[in-house]
Amino acid sequence: MSNIHAVITAAGLGTRLLPASKEIPKEMFPIPFNGQFKPIIQIIFEQLYDIGIRDFVIVVGRGKRVIEDHFTPDYDFINYLEAKGKVIQADYLRKFYQKIENSRIAFVNQPEPKGFGDAVLRAEPFIQGEFLVVAADTILPMIPISSMVVNSFLVTTVQDPRPYGVVLLDDQGYVIDVEEKPKQPKSNLIIVPYYMFDKEIFAELKQIKYEEELQLTDGIKGLIKKGRKFKAIVVNKVYDLGTVENYVESLRKIINNS
Repeated sequence: MSNIHAVITAAGLGTRLLPASKEIPKEMFPIPFNGQFKPIIQIIFEQLYDIGIRDFVIVVGRGKRVIEDHFTPDYDFINYLEAKGKVIQADYLRKFYQKIENSRIAFVNQPEPKGFGDAVLRAEPFIQGEFLVVAADTILPMIPISSMVVNSFLVTTVQDPRPYGVVLLDDQGYVIDVEEKPKQPKSNLIIVPYYMFDKEIFAELKQIKYEEELQLTDGIKGLIKKGRKFKAIVVNKVYDLGTVENYVESLRKIINNS
């Protein structure tokens, strides 16, 4: 995995989690995970690190400086915690900082919220070959990286797929079509925002004409029309943290499964 980059998108406004997300980015909301209390984006970063990824591009937007601060080691604070007898908490932070220092992390700014596709496109100067894209509002118990190949993404089934990217598959599990937030979904299968691409997706996104937002699904549709095959990998346990209802429900599931 050493040659694969990871693009973590954390530039969205988080309007569905207002007013809590007004000053605190949704990606920094805390989650009890594996015995610790961590921000969502830290959980994702550490999971990617633990599967061998060392090159990261984190796409942030206006008001997300707290994310950059969180990924900046502060050993004075660790020394303060240890002086106060908070040895366990200091150890948690030290291990996190060691992972940061063993990684190459670039922060890229998305000045305006122009969509998921635009956020991914801004990572292009830092990408050389294959790369993962992860939206920092969804976590998994584990990332099935061994099943992911170039032009693949994760999917799961839900009762109401209308707020999501909806996927239609053929009999062999390859993607026929994807549609962003359809009013009349063609299936109950939705995208879980963990994708594997190569640089071809950038060229496709640049060709798309759009008005307000550039969607990543439009780039995928374009590549499918050109004959590229996309593999859908089904996952069952997904913690969607993008809305108040889903955040609360995911917390229940995480606590019950811990």
